[in-house]
Amino acid sequence: MANCCCPAPVDTHENGSVCPSSGTAGAPVDLITVKALLTENALSRLREVEHRFCPDPSCDVVYFNALGDCYRQRDVRIPVWQKEPFGARLVCYCFGETEATIRDEIEMTGRSRAVERVREHIAAKRCAC
Repeated sequence: MANCCCPAPVDTHENGSVCPSSGTAGAPVDLITVKALLTENALSRLREVEHRFCPDPSCDVVYFNALGDCYRQRDVRIPVWQKEPFGARLVCYCFGETEATIRDEIEMTGRSRAVERVREHIAAKRCAC
């Protein structure tokens, strides 16, 4: 693994469930989600094994696995909520709702319809997550 961006595989009692960069416990994530969010270059390195998500906002690793593979922020197509600064985060990947647009809508109209808009899209089966 000469081009691996992470240290050697983590050998823990949790079977690789700790981020090799930050030591944070990772949450299991469906492989289909990882596939959907990785860039073309990162996707070409993907192995069909269980992946985990590192929620640590100070860690650049987004996804990792017990084999030592890591995918960092530069390897995903969209900004990751937990990795972005407060106030500008993407709230809904599928429909582009952001903290900023919701805040602007509240300032202009007194409320936000973001939840209703997303629910309408989900009911129409437009959601991809």
